Amino acid sequence: MFTSKDVQFRTIFVINCIKERNLRVSNGELLLEEAEEKKTLTKMPFQKILALFVIGHISVTTPLIEKCKKFNVALIVVKPNLRPVFYWADSAEANFLLRKKQYLLEKTDLNIAKALLSNKIQSQITLLNNTRRKDELTQRTIQICTECLQRVPNEREYQALMGYEGYASKAFFAAYFQDLHWKARCPRAKCDAINVTLDIGYTILFNFIECFLRMYGFDLYVGVFHRLWFKRKSLVCDVMEPFRCIIDRAVRTAYHRKQFSVKDFTIEKGEYRLKRELSQYYYKVFVEALMSYKMDIFLFIQSYYRAFMRNAPTQAYPQFSLSS
Repeated sequence: MFTSKDVQFRTIFVINCIKERNLRVSNGELLLEEAEEKKTLTKMPFQKILALFVIGHISVTTPLIEKCKKFNVALIVVKPNLRPVFYWADSAEANFLLRKKQYLLEKTDLNIAKALLSNKIQSQITLLNNTRRKDELTQRTIQICTECLQRVPNEREYQALMGYEGYASKAFFAAYFQDLHWKARCPRAKCDAINVTLDIGYTILFNFIECFLRMYGFDLYVGVFHRLWFKRKSLVCDVMEPFRCIIDRAVRTAYHRKQFSVKDFTIEKGEYRLKRELSQYYYKVFVEALMSYKMDIFLFIQSYYRAFMRNAPTQAYPQFSLSS
């Protein structure tokens, strides 16, 4: 299990392997090589690695797995379209007391879900306020989000909570991205450049949150807000909600600074696809945004675990605050 010092002094390495490459161990270091030429591209000491995020095609060796286990390094492999292929970590799966508590939690118990949803909506309000826009749409959206935030604590119906989340998010996206020709949030539909960019950022955030949740031995499929669904890691979907604002801000900032552009995408069969040669640059922007909050995310999940294990009241659960 990671300690706070591990999180503070170790980092996540994102390796772009659109062309097939090899990861192997030599003299206690991790080497990234070209598959055909056996040319070493970079070396990384395991002591400084928190997780390896590999995008594309890779060959993994037994010594690599052994070193990852020894130094508690998570290994995540995804396809070029960011669809997860493989995840390995020396997680605390033997924590049966935690899983027993997860399985015994009543579906009607919405207290933790309320805490996570309130945190998400509060983060959306913070982002809107940070824009310093005084236009009617922004001010109206802040009012809508505030009203939803006030209603969440007293709500007893699950469907109503879902309604508040959807209503607040729809209004938030329309106001926050209004100057980027925003239409609607369409996850995984690839209908426009902004939606695809958000999907990329959320996918990286999802894997980042999963790394920390696995440390404690959570059953990732048992959520508190998102319900059981085939092959969906509902708990990861839950815990990432307060942190989506990090990605939202990174996307808006990058487009405003011309770091990202619609020209970075091609359209194939009506779908927007990021040009492969630019993928590494986009991933770097998102990883850097997340790394600046890695201690906040670690401490949040640590506090979440402790509160869950002692059956703490809603107000004892952590709240993430986005810096200005």
